[in-house]
Order: sequence, then C-alpha cells, then structure tokens
Amino acid sequence: MNKIIKLLEKNQGTFEKISQNIYLQAIKDGFLNAMPVILFSSIFLLLANVPEVIATGLGIDFALPETLTEWFNKIYEYTMGIVGLMVAGTTAKNLAVSMNRRMPDGKVIGETSVMLASLSGFLLLAVTKTSEGNFEAVNMDTHGLLSAFVSAFLTVNVFKFCITHDITIRLPKEVPGTISQNFRDIFAFSFSVLGCALIDIIARVAFKVPFADILTQVFAPLFGGVESYLGMSIVWLLIPMFWFVGVHGPSVVKPAITAALIGNTSENLELFQSGEFPHHALTENFGNFVGELGGTGATLVVPFIFMFAMRSKQLKAVGKASFIPVLFSVNEPLLFAAPIILNPYFFIPFLIAPVVNVVIGKLFIDVLSMNGIMYVLPWASPGPLGLFLGTNFDWLSLVLSVVLIIVDVLIYFPFCRAYDRTLLQEEAEKTREIEENHYNEKTETVAAENNENIDTEKVVDTNKGNRVLVICAGSGTSEQLAGALNEAAEKDDIPITAKGAAYGSHYDLLPNYDVVILAPQVKMYRDDIQEDADKYGVKVIIARGKEYVQMTQAPQEALNFVLKSLNE
Repeated sequence: MNKIIKLLEKNQGTFEKISQNIYLQAIKDGFLNAMPVILFSSIFLLLANVPEVIATGLGIDFALPETLTEWFNKIYEYTMGIVGLMVAGTTAKNLAVSMNRRMPDGKVIGETSVMLASLSGFLLLAVTKTSEGNFEAVNMDTHGLLSAFVSAFLTVNVFKFCITHDITIRLPKEVPGTISQNFRDIFAFSFSVLGCALIDIIARVAFKVPFADILTQVFAPLFGGVESYLGMSIVWLLIPMFWFVGVHGPSVVKPAITAALIGNTSENLELFQSGEFPHHALTENFGNFVGELGGTGATLVVPFIFMFAMRSKQLKAVGKASFIPVLFSVNEPLLFAAPIILNPYFFIPFLIAPVVNVVIGKLFIDVLSMNGIMYVLPWASPGPLGLFLGTNFDWLSLVLSVVLIIVDVLIYFPFCRAYDRTLLQEEAEKTREIEENHYNEKTETVAAENNENIDTEKVVDTNKGNRVLVICAGSGTSEQLAGALNEAAEKDDIPITAKGAAYGSHYDLLPNYDVVILAPQVKMYRDDIQEDADKYGVKVIIARGKEYVQMTQAPQEALNFVLKSLNE
C-alpha cells in the first residue's frame, strides 16, 4: 500500500497541472457563478410540484391554483431555462481572467467584451428562430451547455489573438479610455461572433440541425458510457483518489461530465412530469448525496465511528470536532485532522466506499425503480434529506440511505480499528499529561503560545490588514474560519473583519480585501491568486492542514495567526 501512495505522491505534480488547466477552471468557475440562479430556480420547482406530490401521498385530492403553478414555472423558465446562456458569459469571463495572466505586458482582454461576444456566439450556435420570428428556447438551458463552452473558448482565444497581434482600431490619446477600449475590441468581437456564425452555418447545411444538437449526438455515446456501472465507478474512484494526494478531486474530474450531470437532472424532471420514469442516475446531486455522502470519500459515518467505537483520544476528539460539518458535507476538518489524506490506513475505504455507494444507488434506480434525482439542491444538504427531496419524496430513497450508511460503516470500520490500535500504542508511550490532552485543549494551548509577543497595535494603528478573505474549495471551511476570526476580533475589540469564499468566486472580491488566507486544499492555486492579489496589494497567506482545521475551531488562535502573519 505504501508503494501505491508513493506512486500517487510522485505524480501529484501531474494531478495539480490537470486541476489548474485554465479551461477546466473556467467551466467550474462559470457554473459556480451561475449557482445562485440554479438554486433559486429549484425552489420554485419544488413549490410548483411538491404540494401535489405530498397530497397524492396522503391520498388527498389537492392541487395548487393553475395560475400560481404557472407563475412558479415561469420563474423557473426565466432563470434555469436560460442557464446555458448565462454560463456562456460566466465561463468566458473566468477564462479571460486566467488568460490575462498569460498575456504580454500592457495587453489585456476585456472581460465585459468577451462576455458579450460569448453570449452572442451562444445564441448563434444553440438557438433557432421559429417561423413567427420567436426564439426556440429548448437549447438555452442545460441542453446548450456544450455550445456555451465552445462559444466561450472560441471567443476568448480570438480576443487573445487579436489583442496580442494588435489587430485593432487605434484612436487618438484624447479619446476617453472607455470609448477607446470599445473601439479596440471591435475586430476581436466581430471575428468571435462571425466564427460562431460560420460554425452554425456548417452545422445547419451539413446536418440540418443546430450546432448544439450535433454536439449532443457526438457526445451521447460518451455520456451513455459514463452512466454505466463501470463509467460511474471510475468517476467516483478518481475523485477521492485525487483528494487522497491533496488535490481537489471534483475540480479535476467533474468538469468533463458537468453537462451530463446537470442535463440529466433536467431530463429526469421532464420525464417525471410527463408521467415517465426518471431513470438517469448520473446527476449532480446523486454524486453529492450518494457517491459523496458526507463529502468526498463518503465520510458521513466516519466521525460517528470515531466517537462511539474507537478508543484512542485522538480519534474521539476528531469525531466530536468534525461530525457537525460532515453532516453538511464539509469534511475538511475530518480529512486533515484524523488525518485521512495520505494516511495509508484509509487509502482503501476512502476510494472504495464512493464506488460501492454509486453502484448500489444505480441498482436502486435500475432494479427497484427508485426515482432518479430531478431537482438541484444545495450540495451542503444532509445526504439522506437531500436524496429524499431530490427524488421527489420517493420512500425507496430512505431505504437507500439506510443501506448506504450500513455498508459504509462495514467498509470503514476495520480500517478505523486498525488505525485506532496504532494510535493507542502511541498514546501509551506518552506521558499522562499528553494522554489527557483533548483536541480542543491542544488548540487552546497553541493559541496561548501564539498570543505571546504579537504586536496588535501595528494592525490597529495603521488600519491596514483589517479585511481578511479566506478561500477554500467550496466556501465551507472558509466560512468557519472567517466566523472564528470575526468572533475573536469582536471579543478583543480589534478592527478585523473576515469573509469566506470559494475559489473561483474570489475574483470580484479581491479588491475589497487586504489579506487572503488560502486553505490547504487550494494551495495549488497560490501562484494564480498571488498574481491577482499583487494587482491590489493584497497579502497572501497559506495555512497548513492541521493548523487550518484547528483555527476553524479556535477563534483566538485564528486571530493570533492573522496578527502574527501581518507583523512578519
């Protein structure tokens, strides 16, 4: 097993390069920017459908007024119904941000211009006009996501070429900068949109369908393969495998299947509403609530195993500190504090549990006819609850949750026990004082030590470093650390405010902050973040794994860490 771990560590640089690919990042960040729209629209889907489902389940003849249902559905159609259009713009913007880091000095791609060009290109690639002159909106939602990516990638690269080679209109220096910039982008904008128009013409002449439909046909075999038992097993094997060596697995794997994950969710809902069986297992929330039950590695059961079945003080303390976050799929406290990451005792269960979960979950859909997930719910929803809601209150989902919990306990327990025995031997060799120290007592001791000789006046007097932005992969632990910082700063009357954010959503926030703290799981992006931060004079600090986890639970230690870093 150690040989396998060394092999993974040896290739960690390759994994990080994949995760840092600017096109994969742009897709991930583009969806992250559109996530409020997706979640908002899901609320109205539930409002339009859930009351009638509940009434049916209770044997009551009840339906919402038709006008109210139409209003709920209208809100959904004007939000989620054009999410493809939105993602075309957000993906182009995020790709432009990354591309600008690679542009020659003095050459900058206008983020607003590429967004507008990408939106125009998307409409050409994905949308058809009816004989009455109206837009057919079918490909403006998730069905048009591949067109959104093609439009975004083409647009940004055309802009890069034109700007790099000075293919532009130059105006006198006296012309205001905003007007001058718009004229400089005319050629780039025109070539981008015309490029999409040319692709559209070729598609319609050669295949008699919009470009969006061609991509669907081309990639359909790939999506079908991924939704097989083997395909889904590979996906949910790779995600924890990357995480195990410290690389954020979903950032590496999921962008390649994002369109299928979200598109299948929408198709499940359409099938259900038309009276057919929602059979797709490969959906975004299926991964969240089944394959990643409790976070990457299907770790929902692990804190409870630690608390109730292990004997070592370390594992019991970690279980107590991490079970609440893990319930909401924030499992970084567990991954870094146990630790699970790069711990040979957990290599097998961390990779195998998600695979077993998705196979069992797909069997429930294929064999027992459990509904596939048809609603997009927040990824932080507790797994059993999210599965129950996402399948439209299918009682089989409750049975599945119980089965998954039992199976995951059986998978993890032997490895937890073996690790527990090792820790017990180590603890037996320590002094009684160390044996009686709990996880929180250790963090308080560290906080007390760090509090010595810290010059808080420097921060207060200069009024700098007051605004702290904490960045992690999904804004879960970053919000915890930001909350701890705010709590300690308020208690000590130190003018520091903190906010948590997910990597990718931080671009627009950076100018408003003085300090950035990077969580361990996003340290691979340090160079990119440093380059962005240097533009605004923002200091970047990286927290180590165990240190970062401790600070989320110890407000005073978190504050001392920031003050000490600022004074260095």
